[in-house]
Amino acid sequence: MEINIEQLSFNEDGLIPAIVQDANTGIVLTLAYMNNDSLLKTIQTKETWFFSRKRQELWNKGETSGNKQEVKKISFDCDADALLVQVYPLGPACHTGEETCFHHALYENEMPSHDIVHQVIARIKDRRENPVEGAYTSYLFEKGIDKILKKIGEETTEVVIGAKNNDKEELTSEISDLTYHTLVLMELMGISIGDVKEELKKRHIKKEGQNRE
Repeated sequence: MEINIEQLSFNEDGLIPAIVQDANTGIVLTLAYMNNDSLLKTIQTKETWFFSRKRQELWNKGETSGNKQEVKKISFDCDADALLVQVYPLGPACHTGEETCFHHALYENEMPSHDIVHQVIARIKDRRENPVEGAYTSYLFEKGIDKILKKIGEETTEVVIGAKNNDKEELTSEISDLTYHTLVLMELMGISIGDVKEELKKRHIKKEGQNRE
């Protein structure tokens, strides 16, 4: 793929804002700035490099903390004056230890649904690591794989029944139950949502290639 940085519009200081997004979850991790050199280094090393306006020098995210960011895709907006850098983070993006620098809510009408799966996964993981008496998720982990598989079997059957009944509300509920129990199994077996997405991506790319033959 040919890379033409000249089509970008840097500001009077030779900088362009770069929004960094988790390629797996879609969560915005941080906003930083790049100049021509840091952008080139980012592309060459496949790690994020930025320009510090305070120190007036380049810096590599995670160079000291180890929380590097593997770059997967860089896009620019319609005015060519802002970048979207999609990455696989190898640790928290924020120096405070938070996953994202945007962890302070200024206004919230309701919880956005786009990242609910990842929030459920985080809750499942926490219930496994820090069991809570009376919590259903902790109960599942306590009982082990046989109980979890039994529930997945039951929920799968109920999904089929919901579909046969042509009841959208019932089917939606049962699919949600099946998804939750599947996520519990994934946590138990050490499979991440990223692993599943990668497998789906490989299958999609393979099929796309076959269609072109």
